[in-house]
Amino acid sequence: MKLASRHLLGLDGMSREEIALILDTAVSFREILDRPIKKVPPLQGKTVVNLFFESSTRTRISFELAERRLSADVVSFSTAASSVSKGETLKDTARNIEAMKIDMVVIRHAAAGSAHFLSRVVDANVINAGDGGHEHPTQGLLDMYTLREKFGKLEGLRVCIVGDITHSRVARSNIYGLITMGAHVSVCGPATLIPRDLEQLGVKVYHRLEDIIPEVDALNVLRIQLERQKSGLFPSLREYHRFFGVTKEKVSKAPGPITIMHPGPINRDVELSADLADSEHSVILQQVTNGVAIRMAVLYLLGTSN
Repeated sequence: MKLASRHLLGLDGMSREEIALILDTAVSFREILDRPIKKVPPLQGKTVVNLFFESSTRTRISFELAERRLSADVVSFSTAASSVSKGETLKDTARNIEAMKIDMVVIRHAAAGSAHFLSRVVDANVINAGDGGHEHPTQGLLDMYTLREKFGKLEGLRVCIVGDITHSRVARSNIYGLITMGAHVSVCGPATLIPRDLEQLGVKVYHRLEDIIPEVDALNVLRIQLERQKSGLFPSLREYHRFFGVTKEKVSKAPGPITIMHPGPINRDVELSADLADSEHSVILQQVTNGVAIRMAVLYLLGTSN
């Protein structure tokens, strides 16, 4: 089986079989990461360009590692040191880079839809590494992989995404992917940070952590994205932590253990208490490792299907 598209632009509309193919492929690449020699040759001779128009540490390094583990030639693009700072458009930037005969493009951009736009103007495979508040598909996939690794399944799993849903591309990709795979998805946060039409996707909405904690297997805690928010969406970070911060005290009231996830970076003691982030309930570091395996799987499936 192959992926239906030459690109990975989002999880919205992706079939259950395609998501399962990526997760299953990642299993073998995850094993490679534990070997003394972690490099394999599937993308030898292929050139991958990382176009990161937004600041990124985890996602950019994860993609670069995945590309190098697959033996690709890697070029990483810095906006500040490029012609973008002189006013060059995304289309011209991409076409000029493609003229250098590259095979794949990984893009992160502040504008929603940028990855879709890029896929229409270049011949290379395009992977969305986050486009504005739209989607972050590889993060959604690595979160699902981590949950499946922990629980052995996604079907019937009860997952709550906590925090700033409105501004989160991670939340959207998780919602699309988890629902497709048969999980029960809920969200929890202030009414000002949750889209009004979310329940139409089959998502339950809560505004009190105390109401949802007894009902779930895992909490995926989102970073408060102050850089994308308008002022006045909640009174203060202290107030947010009081009502929606995930802490050991709140989680201890659950009838059983709850798995704690976070896409990073963490605002410690704001959306997630430091002691819980570092506790046995946390799979945050496993998410980071699994991210490399997932991105290897995506790069392999797209890069070897032409």
